[in-house]
Amino acid sequence: MSRGKKYVDSAKLIDRAVQYDVAEAMELVVKTASAKFDETVELHVKLGVDSRHADQQVRGAIVLPHGTGKTQRVLVFAKGDKAEEAKAAGADYVGEMDMVEKIQKENWFDYDVVVATPDMMGLVGRLGKVLGPKGLMPSPKAGTVSPNVGQAVTEIKAGKVEYRLDKTNIIHCPIGKVSFGAQKLTDNFNAIMGAIIKAKPAAAKGQYVRSCVCAATMGPGVKLNAAKLV
Repeated sequence: MSRGKKYVDSAKLIDRAVQYDVAEAMELVVKTASAKFDETVELHVKLGVDSRHADQQVRGAIVLPHGTGKTQRVLVFAKGDKAEEAKAAGADYVGEMDMVEKIQKENWFDYDVVVATPDMMGLVGRLGKVLGPKGLMPSPKAGTVSPNVGQAVTEIKAGKVEYRLDKTNIIHCPIGKVSFGAQKLTDNFNAIMGAIIKAKPAAAKGQYVRSCVCAATMGPGVKLNAAKLV
């Protein structure tokens, strides 16, 4: 795979054989981001678990200290007072069957997070085949199925991120923007990493954090010292 000159120049600043401490890694991520836009910084953590087993799932959500740098568009399934509560908290779209039909008929996806009150899940369940593959299906573990929809919306708008294993036992998660600078990215990294470590399943055996890499959208990956994170 051929890389652009900027990427190649940035990659020279990173020693591939070294696993960096968090603060140094974040400085390198910021330094090696060379795109003209404000790149998102992503965290990729490979865990020593097997996501095929229910007792080894790692999933949750956390509000990052400095947010993600991105304003999330929130769709809420709620009715009555709960719908009003969601609107007051800043939800972008609120509805019931009308939203279900819009998604089914128009293939509508102009939102980043879906929240629902528990009594709406029967209705939202009809959208499982559409929302599921996109990772948009509301879930109690992620705090997106909640009777407190106002609080859920407020937290998402404040920079709440969900972390979950993919099929290869890796968690991919945004931790902010390059413009945050190394210190804020370090704070966000420590918050999410602390949550992932706390979520270690009792059934997990051996080394829990196998590898950890951070990278800006267009930048090279920076390896972190996994042994120091646990």
